[in-house]
Amino acid sequence: MGIAAQERQALCDLFTEVGPAAPTLCGGWQTKDLAAHLVVRERRPEAAGILLKPLADRLDRIQQDYAAKPWSDLVQQVRSGPPWYWPTRIGTLDELTNTAEFFIHHEDVRRAKPGWEPREPDKRRDAALWQIVSRMGKLLLRSSPVGIQLRTPSGRQTTAKHAANPVTVIGESGELLLYAYGRDETRLDFDGDPTAVDTVQSISRGL
Repeated sequence: MGIAAQERQALCDLFTEVGPAAPTLCGGWQTKDLAAHLVVRERRPEAAGILLKPLADRLDRIQQDYAAKPWSDLVQQVRSGPPWYWPTRIGTLDELTNTAEFFIHHEDVRRAKPGWEPREPDKRRDAALWQIVSRMGKLLLRSSPVGIQLRTPSGRQTTAKHAANPVTVIGESGELLLYAYGRDETRLDFDGDPTAVDTVQSISRGL
């Protein structure tokens, strides 16, 4: 089973445990809203144009309709994945498209509760997440006016922003990925000039 599939199943197990009204880190969404988003994303072709306002408004209405469905049915739709004809039914495309999506949203639910702790390291999962953050870091952290290096405790390192006064952000691959995608509930260290560190901690991050 690929990392994306593992994270999908783990998230659905957590959905079942916490119910439809649990908090998430997704802009005020409850778990029912997050689950509806994941279903719409894999079952509605319009989801490809979510950044276009006319389609975004329509998708918001569709998502609200899905969120109103019985919780067990909605979770099962997330768990079972897209229909047979959807491109991400192919394992390699699933990994490419959904590894970050399901890892991040799994953590969006886990870390919305006080007292959360990072999961134990997993070499296979961490390697996959490192590949994503090292590939996407330049795009996700493009707004930084100072340089950014991303580094894991094991010594992996990549430059996410070439600029003066660089800051090194240090943490496990998953923590770095969550940070790059705009999450603040992370366990990271920042090494650099204090003013530059403050800048890096406050920049807009993500797509």
